[in-house]
Order: sequence, then C-alpha cells, then structure tokens
Amino acid sequence: MPSHPYVVRAVQSPEELEQVLALQRRNLTPALSPEEQHAQGFVTVQHDLATLERMHALVPSIIAVQGSDVVAYALVMPRECRALVPVLDPMFALLEGLEHRGRPLKDQRFYVMGQVCVDKAHRGMGLFDALYHQHREQLRSRFDCVVTEVSVRNTRSLRAHARVGFETVHTYRDAIDTWAVVLWDWGADTSR
Repeated sequence: MPSHPYVVRAVQSPEELEQVLALQRRNLTPALSPEEQHAQGFVTVQHDLATLERMHALVPSIIAVQGSDVVAYALVMPRECRALVPVLDPMFALLEGLEHRGRPLKDQRFYVMGQVCVDKAHRGMGLFDALYHQHREQLRSRFDCVVTEVSVRNTRSLRAHARVGFETVHTYRDAIDTWAVVLWDWGADTSR
C-alpha cells in the first residue's frame, strides 16, 4: 500500500473538471457559515464547465486525486483567460498597473492562480503546498511568477500562501471585500 494516497498532476479529463466544479460549489461562501468560512477558508468565484474547459485548453490546471476522486485543485488562469471570467476583469486591470521588484508586472511572465481549494476531508495533508509546488515544476519554464488575490478575511488562505512562498505586493478594497494581492516569484525562490 502506498504511503501517500494522493497523486498531484494536471487535469486529464472533462470528468475531472466536473469534479472540480462540484468541489468548488461545496466551498463557495453561500454554502458555508461565517464560522466555517473563518475557520476553514472559502472560495468566491463560481466557474462553469465551458470556462474551465477553455482555461484547461490554454494551460491545464493542477489537481490532487485520491483514486479517481478529485480532492483538491489549483486553477491556472493565464492572462488570455481574462475575457472568460468577466467578474475578474477588475483584478486583471489592477495587476497591469502593479510593479514587482521595480518592474511593471505586465512586462513579466506571470499567470493568475484562478482558485485553489482542498476538500474538507483532506485538509492538513500537505495538498495545498503540493498543488503549488506542482505548478512551479510544470510551469516555471513558461512563467516567472504566479499571482493571485486573497480576501483578507480568509486568514487560513493568507497563511497558507505565505507558507508556500507568496508575498503580499498590494492590498485594496472594492465593493465586495478587502483583498491582498500575493505573488510567488519563482526566480527569487530557488530554495523551496
């Protein structure tokens, strides 16, 4: 029997994308109590299968599977995905105006972490870190860094991103929430 029951890899089928959507639905803010959101984290954007398929065609997202069940995911959203998820357009516009290490972010090879989620029953098993490290292994030849934004209320997610190697590069408030823009610079991070 293997000592690690998970396989972390790129999405390989439409059925796996459907499982990603099911896991996403279970972790959206309306599905969780405020106490659960605070203690366990949450996701805020809901995708549909057609959008995930188009994102996957550009760059496959990373999942963790146990047997044939998707138990965690980390969605890759290259800049070409901007038009696919209109609710994220303000985030992409904001990113274009940011700088990192004295260079405009728009001039760097980056993608957005579209969303990361680990099923409740599989939290605390190192899957969050494993998803991101698989991202780096698969994508570092194409991208210099990954950037995302996290609700400052989602303290569990902010701590997890910092643990992996992300740094907060900007904080702002919109009509919905206050957001921390976090970035993992793969060129600066060779030790992890």
